Amino acid sequence: MSRAFVKENDLEHAGIDIPERPVSLEKNYVTEIGLSQIKENIETLHDERQKITAKDDTISKQMKMRIERDIRYFAARLKSAIVIKNENQSSDSVLFGAKVELENEDDTKEYFKIVGEDEADLKLRKISYVSPIAKSIIGSKVGDEVILSKPEGFETLIIKKITYK
Repeated sequence: MSRAFVKENDLEHAGIDIPERPVSLEKNYVTEIGLSQIKENIETLHDERQKITAKDDTISKQMKMRIERDIRYFAARLKSAIVIKNENQSSDSVLFGAKVELENEDDTKEYFKIVGEDEADLKLRKISYVSPIAKSIIGSKVGDEVILSKPEGFETLIIKKITYK
């Protein structure tokens, strides 16, 4: 039978297909705080799903599908999480979990903490361990110069301080 004879409203199902969130192929290293954030996200999403379960309109269905997609994402991230504890880490070199003070050629100092992908938040000065800047400084020691490749050229950075607190 041709679709022309079906009395189904095409707009009724528009936008219902919610694509999965891509999961990184990198190892899922997390700090203890990052692990807590993943668990909190799952709890919050479960609470949100409970609030809209009874609703049966199209918008609620879309919201529920997004929430369930995000629960699947964070559940996968929780399952694959590799917690890195840094309390006994030596401040000799930059590794995952390090808070690093960098100085550029203009004597401007910047601080970054190297964290897992889901915990990264540039506003909080937390960068993912797979970011270009983290990749360029991991393994470096205090006083080392590293070259960061940027779209506008190269920048030389000096490692000034490394802490794990």
